[in-house]
Amino acid sequence: MIIDAHQHFWKYQSETHAWINDSMQVIQKDFLPEDLGPLLLDNGIDGCIAVQADQSIMETKFLVELAAQNNWIKAVIGWIDLKAIDIEDQLIYWKQTPILKGFRHILQSEEPDFMLSSDFLRGIAVLQKMNYCYEILIYPHHLPAALLLVKQFPEMRFVIDHLAKPNIKNKQIASWQEEIEKLGQQKNVFCKISGMVTEANWKNWEASDFEPYLTVIKNAFGLDRLIYGSDWPVCLVAADYKEQYAIYKQYFSNCSPKEKENLFGGNAKRFYQI
Repeated sequence: MIIDAHQHFWKYQSETHAWINDSMQVIQKDFLPEDLGPLLLDNGIDGCIAVQADQSIMETKFLVELAAQNNWIKAVIGWIDLKAIDIEDQLIYWKQTPILKGFRHILQSEEPDFMLSSDFLRGIAVLQKMNYCYEILIYPHHLPAALLLVKQFPEMRFVIDHLAKPNIKNKQIASWQEEIEKLGQQKNVFCKISGMVTEANWKNWEASDFEPYLTVIKNAFGLDRLIYGSDWPVCLVAADYKEQYAIYKQYFSNCSPKEKENLFGGNAKRFYQI
């Protein structure tokens, strides 16, 4: 089974989706399963994982409802207030919804020490207790804090979204590489090969721009802890679905059939317990 392990759905509202500024005008509209379904079919992809884009319980409910209506949505990553006093009670409620596999907070918009606060760590501990995974969405300057976070929960399933967003546009790699390699040494941490085109020059990128970063991430995590994701529709600011998918297919084209099967689906099935 081939899985796109990172994409979003939304009914666009300028207030809710304020992060979609005018430079991203192409995605200032609704994106729903009827828009993604044909793209997956055209690219030979069997299913996807819907990831939160808005920080609200309504977002989690919205994605769960879409998954109930479309059986090719194989898992949902929702949002929940990990600092809530009643976090465990909330998660007991969500356990009735097995399609919901984990949660994400937009840590890239927070200071690095946010993820090391006692309230946040208590929330992560409850996620681990209840067998949920956690997606880490950060920039390179958050990587040292992320390392401290994951070291406290060696049995927790973590995944780094979008390679931690290295600055591909300006070809910055050294400091990012040093820190991402430390995370790769933590065997409970996976990494999504996703979201790269939006970190490059949107209008003037080449496939070769991504190769140094993919080499670092391949060596740091190994082929059994990398997970493909499109980051559709955000990717559309820089590439259509087929173009972004081609970057990863080409780079990993010399891998064995089994390795490619894992990269483009098997690792996601194992990580998300699908």
